Amino acid sequence: MKAFYYLKSCSTCIKIMSTIDLKSIHQIDIKSTKISENEVDKLKNISGSYESLFNKRSQLYKKRNLKSKNLNELDFKNLIIEHYTFLKRPILVYEKKIFIGSEKKNILDLQNFLNEQI
Repeated sequence: MKAFYYLKSCSTCIKIMSTIDLKSIHQIDIKSTKISENEVDKLKNISGSYESLFNKRSQLYKKRNLKSKNLNELDFKNLIIEHYTFLKRPILVYEKKIFIGSEKKNILDLQNFLNEQI
């Protein structure tokens, strides 16, 4: 599996995409292509948890006051499936390797990894 999950309207995602070679990687705009339960499960199997895939900076997370709730793994999974903004982005999956989020170190690691694959 080689996939890059991003949000087309996210300037950070677009900026990151301009710095990496995604020619051989399936690009998935999470707003226009709803992520399936099966896909979320596959991402979880690689990342280790649904929480690691969950975007706690989402407007809906704040709006629903989810920070005050004691969410478990099933809650994280269901919320990600329910609405695309709950999926942390971008996410690059390359076989059994996964890079989640836009933190600077993560993006550098992602770039270095992809450069090694060429």
